Amino acid sequence: MRILLQRVSRAEVRIRSEDIETPSRVSGRIQSGYLLFVGFTHTDTHTELKWMADKIVGLRLFADNDGKINHGIAERAGTLLVVSQFTLYADVNKGKRPSFVDAARPETAIPLYEQFLLLLRQHKIEVQTGEFGAMMDVELVNDGPVTIWLEREAPNAASP
Repeated sequence: MRILLQRVSRAEVRIRSEDIETPSRVSGRIQSGYLLFVGFTHTDTHTELKWMADKIVGLRLFADNDGKINHGIAERAGTLLVVSQFTLYADVNKGKRPSFVDAARPETAIPLYEQFLLLLRQHKIEVQTGEFGAMMDVELVNDGPVTIWLEREAPNAASP
């Protein structure tokens, strides 16, 4: 499982319409919080999802009164915007076109995504989302900037 976390002062995800004449619609919008781009691989399990949810909620990425990064998302009443992103598993080592063979297929990734959202919500934090598999426009203001890469593999995981 891979996540690109960005601390944001605001972020919004819009779902593009297939019809050019129809405007896009807002799927999720947050103020102060974390924007999470989330990708899954074939070997991800509940263990990786739970570890990642607990880690994200426990991270202290907001400044305290002394300016030290010492407060977590819950302490700041922050929100999460979670966007599925299979391209986090792009392999660009060969050729000019990325390979996505390490990304979980939708039939595997959708249940993982839904389970991950449930695990985040169990922490009593507001969670907004994009739409799995949709073409989206993501707008954000990175606060800091603070951008962190998180990765967790299942023990003894091997690519299919």
